[in-house]
Amino acid sequence: MAPQPSTLSLRGWQTAVWMLATSLQYGWHISALNQIQAALTCQSPGHDAPSNPLPSCIPMNDLQFSIVTSAFTIGGLLGSIGADRSMESLGRKSSIRLCTLLILLGSALMTVSASVPPMVVGRLLIGIGSGLGLCVVPPYLSEISPDNIKGSVGVLNQLGIVLGILFTQIVGIFVAAPTVWRFVPFISASLALLQLCLSFLAVDSPAWLTNKSRIPEARKAAARLWGDEINDDEDQEEGLLAEAGEGGSPTPPHKPPTWGQLLQPPIVRPLVIVCLGMTMQQLSGVNAVLYYSNGILSGVLPQAAAYVSLGITVVNALMTFPPIYLIERLGRRSLITMSAVGSIVSLFLVGYGLNGGHVILASVAVITFIASFAIGLGPIPFVIISDVTPFSAVNSVSSIALSLNWTANFLVGFGFLPLRNFLSGGDPSQEGRVFYLFGVILLTTYLAWAKAYNQ
Repeated sequence: MAPQPSTLSLRGWQTAVWMLATSLQYGWHISALNQIQAALTCQSPGHDAPSNPLPSCIPMNDLQFSIVTSAFTIGGLLGSIGADRSMESLGRKSSIRLCTLLILLGSALMTVSASVPPMVVGRLLIGIGSGLGLCVVPPYLSEISPDNIKGSVGVLNQLGIVLGILFTQIVGIFVAAPTVWRFVPFISASLALLQLCLSFLAVDSPAWLTNKSRIPEARKAAARLWGDEINDDEDQEEGLLAEAGEGGSPTPPHKPPTWGQLLQPPIVRPLVIVCLGMTMQQLSGVNAVLYYSNGILSGVLPQAAAYVSLGITVVNALMTFPPIYLIERLGRRSLITMSAVGSIVSLFLVGYGLNGGHVILASVAVITFIASFAIGLGPIPFVIISDVTPFSAVNSVSSIALSLNWTANFLVGFGFLPLRNFLSGGDPSQEGRVFYLFGVILLTTYLAWAKAYNQ
């Protein structure tokens, strides 16, 4: 048997950090327009100041701004749908390069946009790149990581996302003014360019290389990722083949499963588990809280809602660190369970606090919801993709599950405000009812996920 590495080499950690720039970009663009909306759409003072050659702002009504915003989600769905083919044909590293190039082009276009259509195209390109990257990064992290730290390294994907959200909110505070709002997409374009230039530091997945029968390259990649702990011998080759195969012995390259095979054992159960996890993550209402946190709390904290919003993001980032340590000690299911219970209780308390005008309760409950979400519902659905899925089906399962994730994201983002208004019956004092619904949905999807996971 080939020796099992216990950690990543310096080159391995460089590879992990390199690909996590993709996760950070996704988080960056989730909230990239939140802080700069007024400056971007000519609703803030000073927009009529001379600014050549680009206008200081781009006049938009609410519908046009919604189209620009939603183009990111639509692009994400398209990128996730096409991720299966990209990962299979290009591999992990080249797929990350492709998504980085798309984000670079989209961010550059937004930086120099003078009207709405280029903004829409730019956001669409960024969304496609983010959708592809969100499918590639979790299995890529899993395939370069030794078994004993696979979960901890996998959580870094979520950490990159929440740090991206945090950084863009902080930057937005300083550039939420005419003309200088362009620094938000410019910073993203600069990061994407840097990531492309540093791609030579990244090592491709040994498992993918092995599955393509590129054994010498796979052995070299393993040596770079795991250093001296892997010896360049026949045992190592056998271990790599076993990683890409099923059953612990060298196998021929695996072909991607057909749609019929996806719906049959042994793939159907992992598919159900991963899809339920991704759906549960979005239907919990977390993006409704992140997207509309200012509006949610404006009724009870009219003077401090913006600061509460930043506090939510800080808590989201800080509480993503504990799972890095806990995931290999408590296990995936325990973290999901604790996270779901805390999130469900918090959702009901948010609803009660908003309806009753309890300022402190509503504020604390929003924070505890985000904290609960961050320790399990945020990172674990990404981690379990490679945990429960046969290697041959990882690309397909990841693509399908993330497509559902983007779809649920889109539905929550567009449906939250109309649903809130419908359930409240037009009564502002009853707008917390929507969070009761999110609590029930989260409880239902968690029970379904737990049943599938335990089978």
